[in-house]
Amino acid sequence: MTENLGVLGKKSPRRTGVERVANAPLPTVYGEFQAVGYLDHDRGDEQVALVHGDIGTDRVLVRLHSECLTGDAFGSQHCECGDQLAAALRAVVAEGSGIVVYLRGHEGRGIGLLAKLRAMALQAEGLDTVEANLALGLPVDARDYGVAAGILHDLGVGSVRLMSNNPRKREALVRHGIQVAEQVPLLIPPCENNITYLRTKRERMDHHLPHLDAVAHLS
Repeated sequence: MTENLGVLGKKSPRRTGVERVANAPLPTVYGEFQAVGYLDHDRGDEQVALVHGDIGTDRVLVRLHSECLTGDAFGSQHCECGDQLAAALRAVVAEGSGIVVYLRGHEGRGIGLLAKLRAMALQAEGLDTVEANLALGLPVDARDYGVAAGILHDLGVGSVRLMSNNPRKREALVRHGIQVAEQVPLLIPPCENNITYLRTKRERMDHHLPHLDAVAHLS
């Protein structure tokens, strides 16, 4: 097999970071977006940012949404992911501008779809979401937000109003050079099927979910 050789017969260096490769209008039921496609050279994942309006550079309303096939596509009530995605898209349209970065490779907090399904099976047997991951020998949260920061840098964003209940997302962006001017709650009313999952996220993963106090009647 022929090597990819550069000047003087040396190998060309492997590309790193994120590269913008596509930009297309995307009309949705929520409003008009530009779908900006990226290739993550470090992991090989294809990523997309949905951009609405004139985003500017500072205090941009942003959601970093981790891929969740079961919630986003199938409407699973095991989590609140699908509702959060819809709420974030509505929010940036109502704001007049903003970005939803859809992070592929984040399925199951980074453990992958099949591992997530195995963890869900353990949760059905009584383990919580943290215990289930650990029982499988997997990390509780394996997500990395470097690619998200790279996308925001490429879009010219310096500071954000971050739609998230997860303090670790804020910390990760700051580490990667994106200022977080404000953390905007993205609270979805719980249901009987996800209340235990949400309480675990609050009690064991430090998610800020004060609205759960009002639904003590749910099992």
